[in-house]
Amino acid sequence: MAMTMTGEATLPAARPKVWALLNDPVVLKTCIPGCQSLEKAGDNGFAAVVKTKIGPVAATFKGKVELSDIVPEVGYTISGEGEGGVAGFAKGAAKVLLADAGDGTMLRYDVEAHVGGKIAQLGSRLIDGVAKGMADKFFTSFAEAAGAPRAEAALRATQTPISAPAASGTEPAAARQAPKKKSWLRRIWEWLMSLWR
Repeated sequence: MAMTMTGEATLPAARPKVWALLNDPVVLKTCIPGCQSLEKAGDNGFAAVVKTKIGPVAATFKGKVELSDIVPEVGYTISGEGEGGVAGFAKGAAKVLLADAGDGTMLRYDVEAHVGGKIAQLGSRLIDGVAKGMADKFFTSFAEAAGAPRAEAALRATQTPISAPAASGTEPAAARQAPKKKSWLRRIWEWLMSLWR
């Protein structure tokens, strides 16, 4: 059974960084749902083990992935195949392209895949849904990996006013604001109680 899938994702990083992450097996392993191992195999290839579940069928696929048509910081074609034992097999290719998008990078992908065996009997709707879900999870994780330093900086910035003492050595900002919140809530409470009476 054949299936196709296209999509795009805007990533919060410049093209050189996105390109480096797309070629980093450690990053890819953490982003691919169910990936148990991903190791470099030759100059332009990886050996992978991925565990997944499609409907009632759970399988561990072992296979190889090869990169071709490589244009640094622009894109490549990734092709591969995997065997899942009695569950069946999967093979296919995806064209991945990068383009500038403001401060970030637009990643576009065009996938064509074939599955056979037990999983092919589950129907295209179920398989397409699982494939889309895996793609969504991958790009969510990949976007987080691409923007990790920025996300950490934003987190530190939001935490500082709450937990750090004021420059004068007095109480934290949150503590100074507390009486204002209390008096505001008190006024609302008193107004509600006056309506009740």
